Amino acid sequence: MKRLVLVYNAQAGIVAGVMDSIHKLVSPATYPCQLCAVTYGLATMKREWRAFLDGLGLDLVFHHRPDFRAAFPAAADWPLPLVAVEEGGRLDVLISAADFAAIPDLSTLIELVRERMLPAP
Repeated sequence: MKRLVLVYNAQAGIVAGVMDSIHKLVSPATYPCQLCAVTYGLATMKREWRAFLDGLGLDLVFHHRPDFRAAFPAAADWPLPLVAVEEGGRLDVLISAADFAAIPDLSTLIELVRERMLPAP
């Protein structure tokens, strides 16, 4: 079964979430998770992103840095954030941390995921 794996370059938990929200507000240029920055408002996932993900018809797996490293030890040193596809135990990067450096907004991210998920005609 194919799954979309979304990995945030952030810690998990309520306290970490609050600190991330403050960081995004006070110093967005130094915030280390572009996936978080473009897909979340201050506290919740943007509706357009949630609707897009739900429309893909794939199982979705969300990870923060520590639980991703525990779930995928062979990928523990991969730069984050990232979006990957997991199928048959194999993890393939769809959008890398380097790609995220050039993604300014949610619509660009959605278009890039769409392009890379769908086979070329």
